[in-house]
Amino acid sequence: MDLRIFTEPQQGATYDTLLTVAKATEDLGFDAFFRSDHYLRMGSVDGLPGPSDAWITLAGLARETRRIRLGTLMTAATFRLPGVLAIQVAQVDQMSGGRVELGLGAGWFEEEHRAYGIPFPKEKFARLEEQLAIVTGLWQTPVGETFGYDGAHYQLVDSPALPKPAQSKVPVLIGGQGATRTPRLAAQYADEFNMPFASVEDSERQFGRVRKAAEAAGRKGDDLVYSSALVACVGKDDAEVARRAAAIGREVEELKENGLAGSPAEVVDKIGRYAEAGASRMYLQMLDLEDLDHLELISSQVQAQLG
Repeated sequence: MDLRIFTEPQQGATYDTLLTVAKATEDLGFDAFFRSDHYLRMGSVDGLPGPSDAWITLAGLARETRRIRLGTLMTAATFRLPGVLAIQVAQVDQMSGGRVELGLGAGWFEEEHRAYGIPFPKEKFARLEEQLAIVTGLWQTPVGETFGYDGAHYQLVDSPALPKPAQSKVPVLIGGQGATRTPRLAAQYADEFNMPFASVEDSERQFGRVRKAAEAAGRKGDDLVYSSALVACVGKDDAEVARRAAAIGREVEELKENGLAGSPAEVVDKIGRYAEAGASRMYLQMLDLEDLDHLELISSQVQAQLG
């Protein structure tokens, strides 16, 4: 089971804080550092000092880290034109020496679009599908050839399809709980399917749908990596768990029900249940980015037990 650190900087974090967490992620042996792609805080937090851009952040981290994978859960298709996104991701991949992964979703948070003047189209899924076709098509076009696309939402004419990523193929992540269109899109474009904030039972059901869709598309179901994302709140004793839950404004029992909370042994056991459901990778949503001791505990007491 790969453990990856997943942050939500729109809730309030400077670049320096994210850099500190990313370096700790690397030093403590975690597989990757991922971040959300949002421009507006959620809930009652003030979000100070304000949002940071996902791909600008990852560009900086690409130059400051050496081993960990870097990516987004999920970049919103509404935020960027697909040609521009392909350039941004390819450049950050070059800057990292080939460690970038692109999580791409349709976009959903209407308030942040209104807050920053970003159009929020009614039909988002079709735009996501076209963006996936364009971004992957641009990267796959041989050097010296051009790429064109004539879609309902985007048109590209004689694109040089440059620059290219450092990797021969940047891993693409798709996720979500849709029963039909999401598995079909994952089967066509994804290297990894992520099921965020879902129960073991719902995750197993959705993983099964994606496997079937992959097989229907002529792929093997095991061609994709299957992953989960859950909030983490781990403590060496009940008092520490309660303190960490209070720091993020959550209740312990709710976190135990819906996340990875409790003692290291409890968390290892729950991760094991997701592994039985088909997940081989877990994104740990860390909401208190100042608590580096939390990362150290998970590294030494959880990750060590998972091998």
